[in-house]
Amino acid sequence: MRKLENAELAKWVYFCQMCSWFTWFCATRTLTNTMEAVLGTFALYYYPLEGSRTKNSTKYLIFVALGFIIRPTAVILWIPLVFCQFLKEKKKIDLLVQQCLPVGLFTFGISFVIDRVFYGKWTFVQWNFLKFNVLQNMGAFYGSHPWHWYITQGFPVIISTHFPFFIHGSILAPRRYRILLVAVIWTVFVYSMLSHKEFRFIYPVLPLCMVFCGFSITRLKWWKKPAVGFLIISNLLPALYTGLIHQRGALDIMSYIQQQCKAENMSTSLLVLMPCHSIPYYSHVHCRIKMNFLECPPDLSDHDSYVDEADLFYVSPMAWLNAEFYNTTQLPTHLVMFSVLEQEILPFLTAHHYMKTASVFHTQLPEGRVGSHIYMYEQKT
Repeated sequence: MRKLENAELAKWVYFCQMCSWFTWFCATRTLTNTMEAVLGTFALYYYPLEGSRTKNSTKYLIFVALGFIIRPTAVILWIPLVFCQFLKEKKKIDLLVQQCLPVGLFTFGISFVIDRVFYGKWTFVQWNFLKFNVLQNMGAFYGSHPWHWYITQGFPVIISTHFPFFIHGSILAPRRYRILLVAVIWTVFVYSMLSHKEFRFIYPVLPLCMVFCGFSITRLKWWKKPAVGFLIISNLLPALYTGLIHQRGALDIMSYIQQQCKAENMSTSLLVLMPCHSIPYYSHVHCRIKMNFLECPPDLSDHDSYVDEADLFYVSPMAWLNAEFYNTTQLPTHLVMFSVLEQEILPFLTAHHYMKTASVFHTQLPEGRVGSHIYMYEQKT
C-alpha cells in the first residue's frame, strides 16, 4: 500500500491487520491457511493492479502457484484477479505462453517430483485434494454447516469489529480497488457452496479486507483516535482469551505426557480417550512411548452403515473399553480424557486401579464431548 498510495495509508492498513484478533489466532498456529495468506500477500505485491509500481506477472503467478501447491483451494481467491488481468492484457497469448505456462510447468514439475520421491509413485496430490474435498465432499464427514454460514457467522467473526470500517472503506476506496472487493465476495460465495466450513478457510481474504479498513481510518478526522482505541480494545481481549485461555488444555497436558519420556520407561503406553486429533500427539512428544487415540478416518468405501472408532466408543464407552481390553495385559499405563467422560467410565478406572495424576484446565465453554478439564490417569500396580 505504500507503493500504491502513501506511507500514511500503509501505516493504517498495517495497523488494522496487526490488531485483528483473528490474525493473532491463526498466525501463531501451524495452519496451511496462514501460509496461504502470506503467499497471497506476496502475490498481491506484484499483482498488476492499476497504478502499481511493483507489478510483475511472473513473480505474482509464482506465489499463486506455490499457494495452490500447498493448498489447492488457494486458487479460489485468485480466479477473479487473474481473470481481470487477462481481460485487460493486450498481449493475451504472450501472457499465457511466456508467463502462465512456464510458471505452471516449473512449479507443478517440482511438486510432482517431490511427491514421486515421498509417495514412491506418481501422485497428483492437488487433484486428490480437490476430488476428496470438493467432488466427493468427504470434508462433510467432519461436520457441515448451512450455505449461509460464512455470510452470517464466518466472515463477521473473523473481521470482527473491523466490519464497519471495511464497509466504510469499500465506499471510499478508488475504483481500481474494486477487484479486491470482488475477490473477497467471490471467495466467501464459493466457500459457501462447500458443506464443510471452518473460520480459518477464509483467513486469506483478511489482508484484502484490511486495505479497505485502512482507507476508512485514514479518512477519519475527529473520530480517528476513538476508532483506533476501539479496535485495539475490542480485538485485544478476544486475542488474549483465544490465545492464552480458551482450549489451552490440549497443550498443557502435553507437558505431563513429556514427563514420561524423561522416565525412559519403554513399557509406558498411553491411550487418548478424546475426540480424534484433540491433542498435538507426537509433534510434542519426541520419544518412543507407545500412544494411541480414537481414530476417525473418513469412509472411503462409501458404506451406509460406516461408524468410525471415535463414534463407536462414545456410543457406549464402558462396553468399548471392556471389549477392547478383555485381555488385561494389554491395558495402557496411562489414559487421557476430557472431564465429561470421567464419571461414565469410573467403574472401569476403579476396577483396573487407575489413579488421577494430572488435571489441566481446557475451556470455560465445554460442549458435547469436550469438557472443561483434561485428566490423565495412571495405572498403579
